[in-house]
Amino acid sequence: MASEAWTSANVLQTPRFMPYLGGTLGIAIRRGEIPGLRDFLLQIRPHGKIDSENSMVKQFWEHTFQCRFAPPPAEWMEAGGALCTGEEDLQTVETAFLDVSNLRPEYNIYKAVYALVYALDEMLRCEPGRGPFSEHSCASLQQLEPWQLMYYLEKVNFTTSFGDQVSFDKNGKISNQTDSVECLTCPEDFWSSRQNDHCVPKKIEFLSYHEPLGICLTAASLLGTFVCSIVFAIFTYHRSTPVVRANNSELSFLILVSLKLCFLCSLLFIGQPQLWTCQLRHAVFGISFVLCVSCILVKTMVVLAVFKSSKPGGGANLKWFGSVQQRGTVLALTCVQAVVCTVWIISASPTPYANTRYHNDKIIYECVVGSTIGFALLLGYISLLAIISFLLAFLARNLPDNFNEAKFITFSMLIFCAVWVAFVPAYVNSPGKYADAVEVFAILASSFGLLVALFGPKCYIILLKPEKNTKKAIMGRE
Repeated sequence: MASEAWTSANVLQTPRFMPYLGGTLGIAIRRGEIPGLRDFLLQIRPHGKIDSENSMVKQFWEHTFQCRFAPPPAEWMEAGGALCTGEEDLQTVETAFLDVSNLRPEYNIYKAVYALVYALDEMLRCEPGRGPFSEHSCASLQQLEPWQLMYYLEKVNFTTSFGDQVSFDKNGKISNQTDSVECLTCPEDFWSSRQNDHCVPKKIEFLSYHEPLGICLTAASLLGTFVCSIVFAIFTYHRSTPVVRANNSELSFLILVSLKLCFLCSLLFIGQPQLWTCQLRHAVFGISFVLCVSCILVKTMVVLAVFKSSKPGGGANLKWFGSVQQRGTVLALTCVQAVVCTVWIISASPTPYANTRYHNDKIIYECVVGSTIGFALLLGYISLLAIISFLLAFLARNLPDNFNEAKFITFSMLIFCAVWVAFVPAYVNSPGKYADAVEVFAILASSFGLLVALFGPKCYIILLKPEKNTKKAIMGRE
């Protein structure tokens, strides 16, 4: 995209530049015709005595015919230069001054002059006692005020001989005084009224609890929290059964607690951003998900260790995966994310921000992350743990158990990774409150995916297939 001036320049229309500029689109001012302009220009002549050095006609004439008016400079006569007589014929020379075939800016000037002429003509037609101003007065040329001419100029409506209709609207930021010459700029948080006579507050936009989108996301968050509580109650009641006890029930309860935190942290993204919500939303989100994913990672490592311990000489593997080691690993992995969040908040804390870039008449409240590196580290650490969990679970998916939890972990991590891979481009391309909505949706979708994939099959067996909730059935030795 380019302006008319350089897209039509001959110096650029060469084979050298065509590979780069061949598809350029030039935005040109509308061309028009001014009847009688060429005949008028041909009548221009330097009449009378020309004394002014800055005379435009004199400069044009000397430049066009390569001559000088008397008295010429001495060096001009010594060089054999010609004297201008003023009788030279303009029709015998080629000059851009006489080219009226491509009038663009000139045509706009032509219309502007005519608009002023029509406005002045209408003003002079005003009858005293019937005028539009105070006490039905009329404007006078001797004491003309700009706002008086503006009154008539706004009402101009005519058609040029070229067929263009010229008229004006009343657009323009406001003035709180009638017929003011100058307008005032509204404060940053305000916008001009429809009548352009006062400032009105700009609309405020954020992901609210009262709009349909916010209501749906809030309901989904509370639903996920409620389902986690139900599953927690089921597992507590059936905690002595083989399905719950298999592969460390303590980690299962910890995963349910972390998933409940994941569902609840999405509520921090809804409502008008405050300093404390901006600081907590990503910290709680990051720590909750790392706690959940690290529990899943340890679960997967225990599955592999148990399988290897069943082979001759593999008993030594289990000593590295006792209850203490499992709790320590989960705590250590979670502490890494806590350190990242703490450094992020201390060094470059996320803060609320009133964004006016997207819309002139609207303020969008959002949280700026403060440090892009901190946000990237938070997401990157979660992704790293999720990928490691997925790879280990994928390797253990074919272990010879009738109820192989590695398959469910593989499926849950696949859903988790897919959601967050899709989240990044959607988040970057979503403006304002929709960026928060995309992040809440990713949190809820991945949390529901983990909840259903990890605990759905177990609840199905506990509630609907109790005959399979035996040690022999789980080990595939019925």
